[in-house]
Amino acid sequence: MKKINIGYVLVASMVLMFSMKSNAQISKAEIRATGLTCSMCSNAINKQLKSLPEVVNVETDLNTNTFTITLKEGNELSPKVFKEKVEKAGFFIGSLVVTAKPETIAKNSYILVNDRPNNVTEIQFQVVDKGYVTEKEYKKLSKSYKNVETYASNNEDDFHIKILN
Repeated sequence: MKKINIGYVLVASMVLMFSMKSNAQISKAEIRATGLTCSMCSNAINKQLKSLPEVVNVETDLNTNTFTITLKEGNELSPKVFKEKVEKAGFFIGSLVVTAKPETIAKNSYILVNDRPNNVTEIQFQVVDKGYVTEKEYKKLSKSYKNVETYASNNEDDFHIKILN
């Protein structure tokens, strides 16, 4: 009887691991960086982003300081990774917009600040936490989201997101 329970636990664990991997998938991220003054600045960010093994391609728009990152299918990245890479290059995120499967936001680390979309195969959301928007924008959002108890807590493992589509 114990073997059946252990087998059941192993099978359940495997199913859970595989379902979490498929749920936690970001397909694209668009980062607008702040503090850039030249093309060498964008090269530093580009190099940091390309160092991630999950990255397929990085496109850079020097006019808007925007980096569009295409990611490998099945990755388990979180917004925190992008923030760390941009900051390691010596700059800051002014905006982070993520395209992902709807199941991705079902994870505990994502907290919706607006309504969930219905019947979409991919969602676009913006991370609206401190460090993922400009300081000025964060102050404005703090007033808008004062009813969201966790918003002002600055927990770096929770991501407050606004659905864009």
